[in-house]
Amino acid sequence: MSTTTARAVAPVAKKMSFLDRYLAAWILVAMAAGLLLGRFVPGLDAALDSVKIGGISVPIAIGLLVMMYPVLAKVRYDETHRVTGDRKLLTLSLILNWILGPAFMFALAWIFLPDLPEFRTGLIIVGLARCIAMVFIWNDLACGDREAAAVLVAINSVFQVVAFGALGWFYLQLLPSWLGLETTSAQFSVWSIVISVLVFLGIPLLAGFLTRVLGERAKGRHWYEETFLPRIGPWALYGLLFTIVLLFAMQGEAITSQPLDVARMAAPLLLYFVLMFFFSWFVSKAVGLNYAKSTSVAFTASGNNFELAIAVSIGTFGIASGQALAGVVGPLIEVPVLIGLVYVALWAGPKLFPGDPTLPPSRTDPARNTEGARP
Repeated sequence: MSTTTARAVAPVAKKMSFLDRYLAAWILVAMAAGLLLGRFVPGLDAALDSVKIGGISVPIAIGLLVMMYPVLAKVRYDETHRVTGDRKLLTLSLILNWILGPAFMFALAWIFLPDLPEFRTGLIIVGLARCIAMVFIWNDLACGDREAAAVLVAINSVFQVVAFGALGWFYLQLLPSWLGLETTSAQFSVWSIVISVLVFLGIPLLAGFLTRVLGERAKGRHWYEETFLPRIGPWALYGLLFTIVLLFAMQGEAITSQPLDVARMAAPLLLYFVLMFFFSWFVSKAVGLNYAKSTSVAFTASGNNFELAIAVSIGTFGIASGQALAGVVGPLIEVPVLIGLVYVALWAGPKLFPGDPTLPPSRTDPARNTEGARP
């Protein structure tokens, strides 16, 4: 085993910043704070939801933009060509995201919630909304391939606009009718999906690209990556925590007043996130992808675009609907589970990918210092 690989197997916590090391705790605190605010501050959820542009909650949009900008500013856009030419990676990601993922969530929703049609429909919508936002955080913390994540998210965004409505019709009406199950009528606004993608991905992507190009042009790559990025990096997690507080504040009363229903929705979501991650990770390795690309594929396939799922559920069924509640329960389970999978990936990576040069190195490795690369 090489010296670098040996150092990479060192305890994960010692290789992470203070903020990263206790991220799970910060997220739990943010979730609890949001739930308490939503429960005990009258009218807060309505006030937050009333501030909208094109059906998008402005406070949540601000949190997501702050969260995504630093991560997208880290992407080396001049290296994305090596990802777009990788047909194996792109084909696998498309199959996992747009065939396996929605089908798996459909099956879990019907298995666990056959008698709760609103929650079942909400979970199916969550399964259709492929991740375009938080995956950057999980991928970055797990030392996945940033350029691969950027390309895969861009592809998901295009498919989201083109395929979301058709897949909604297929999984809520056509497939259930074929199987002799109850069908659900839903009209999805293509325009609202386009707006969601443009806001949550387009704005921070453009800002990150311009920052990278102009920053390197003005002061060079060394200054940009060693001085500028460490300064803006923590804002990704600040934005994440801010978003979580607001999200759970908007549905705090609904979540705390229906604990049994939340628990029933939690079971299929937990299985979905964990099994999708591990299946995608192992399949990626089996087809020959390295640790960094496999990790990007796994987090892209297992995460979901909860902000789009919530927006679609609210726009179609109403803010007080069971479908909207299911959309909020999605990140309630997804956030702690995927941050846990970050730790799993960092710990198990050297075991599953021994000797892989893309494994996260030690902080003492001058080639790729993780302290300077982490938010």
